[in-house]
Amino acid sequence: MQQKELIIFDMDGTLIDSGDVITNTINFVRAHLGLGEIEKHIMLEQLNNPDINSSEYFYGTKEFTPQQTDLFTEYYNENCIKEIKLYDGIEELLNSLQKDFRLTIATNASRDFAIRMIEHLNIDKYFDIVIGASCVEKPKPHPDMVLKTLNDLQIHHHKSILIGDSLKDIRAAKAANVDSFLVEWGFSTYENHTTIRSSNELYEKLSRLK
Repeated sequence: MQQKELIIFDMDGTLIDSGDVITNTINFVRAHLGLGEIEKHIMLEQLNNPDINSSEYFYGTKEFTPQQTDLFTEYYNENCIKEIKLYDGIEELLNSLQKDFRLTIATNASRDFAIRMIEHLNIDKYFDIVIGASCVEKPKPHPDMVLKTLNDLQIHHHKSILIGDSLKDIRAAKAANVDSFLVEWGFSTYENHTTIRSSNELYEKLSRLK
């Protein structure tokens, strides 16, 4: 693996434990649609599944409707900074990495929500740019966010690496010809993929790439 200049982080499930607010938001929408609750671990596992139609799985429709979007935004806007926290060691990791790398975020959340969340947790200072789903035509697993990041910062794909917790992240990186690491403390579990177990292990691997 070549030396790197840029680290692109996924946000939810990688930097921020937002599992509660995501679960509560989707169940809030489901309740208004007359649907029952989905358990948290099932919800989060399927949220990161690139091989399902999310609107069909969560709400029973072929695509997200304006009502679903409005309900989601209503709850998430009210609660997105109330029910989140950083994973263990993340702030220390970012503080150490910023000395040798440029850091960015590529998240399937709306950029406005992402900015609110990282500002609330006081980690916004570490990132050059934040690319959200609202910034591109197609979210991960499509490569649009990664490609926009590289283009905006004028950094070659071989000098970049993406860190995420899901196959959506890994597929987006691969489609953009960018290396990636998969962390295991997020929302998904993987039996057939090499994963990183802790922020300390992640730092050790990344520090070899500077």
